[in-house]
Amino acid sequence: MPLNIAVLGATGAVGAEMLTILAERLFPAETVHALASRKSIGREVSYGERTLKIKDAETFDYASVDLVLMSAGGDLSKDMAPKIAAAGALVIDNSSAWRMDPDVPLAVPEVNPDVLGQRPKKNIIANPNCSTIQTVVALKPIHDAAGIARASVATYQSVSGAGKEAMDELWTQTRGIFVNDEVTPEHFIKQIAFNVIPKIDVFLDDGSTKEEWKMTAETQKILDPSIRLFATCVRVPVFVGHCVAAHLELDRPLSPAKARSILREAPGLMVVDRADEDDPQLVTPIESVGEFATFVSRIRKDPTVENGLALWIVSDNLRKGAALNAVQIAETCLNAGWLKGR
Repeated sequence: MPLNIAVLGATGAVGAEMLTILAERLFPAETVHALASRKSIGREVSYGERTLKIKDAETFDYASVDLVLMSAGGDLSKDMAPKIAAAGALVIDNSSAWRMDPDVPLAVPEVNPDVLGQRPKKNIIANPNCSTIQTVVALKPIHDAAGIARASVATYQSVSGAGKEAMDELWTQTRGIFVNDEVTPEHFIKQIAFNVIPKIDVFLDDGSTKEEWKMTAETQKILDPSIRLFATCVRVPVFVGHCVAAHLELDRPLSPAKARSILREAPGLMVVDRADEDDPQLVTPIESVGEFATFVSRIRKDPTVENGLALWIVSDNLRKGAALNAVQIAETCLNAGWLKGR
């Protein structure tokens, strides 16, 4: 039976991408509602070849829908997700509000689909952090083949991961520098144009940032609690597309050639990797934009540790890092047979 669904946060970059991907993947929806704050009521957003008018998220009747894809920030999610779930709709939430709740599955369908085998206790499923998603998609087949004891990762995260205001700031600063305007950071703590900032989210007591903590905690919850992961997360002057440089210490030897073969067969991945000076093959953020796949390049032996392997992982953070993964979660629940129209 087709579902009645709502996208909450439909005016944001991720919400808009959710609507696009629902249409692209022909998700079996009878009706789709676009929801946002009261100030956006009446605005129009695209859903495939159709346009939808924004409805008020606060007064919407959630008992009328079977599924809500939510991308509206952690504070709003903490307040509204339980109410929506109590009305009977399954909530797939893109914020960090529910990720570490033991009663809420944290899911990446290519990695841990087993957590989606039945309706969750709280009727809420959490979408992981953008960089975590692409990292675990690439690490899962390596872990299955040779075991990952330790991972040291550095992320290169685009400004779209911080929202529309951050994207506007990069554009304004870049344009302003060319006409000698004074650069005044507003969203970021430092100039982002022609610069990189080794701080995403707030600092914690141990000197790491919350984004770095998220990568460790979420990877352990999704993939394996025994993996020791250390992250440095950096914001870079790129509009869309996150990159991760991952250096792995494996339990067992795994050659780069074997790793390439394993990764080529894994779901959700595309390997683009040839170290040929005349015709090198590697992926940058630009090539990932608009794509469903997570790309892996620069697969090399890391000789500084026993059984070391290095990977370069690239993905469209608005797609696989957010909207696509949320839609894939819904598809997995639908295929499991328990997500049904009421």
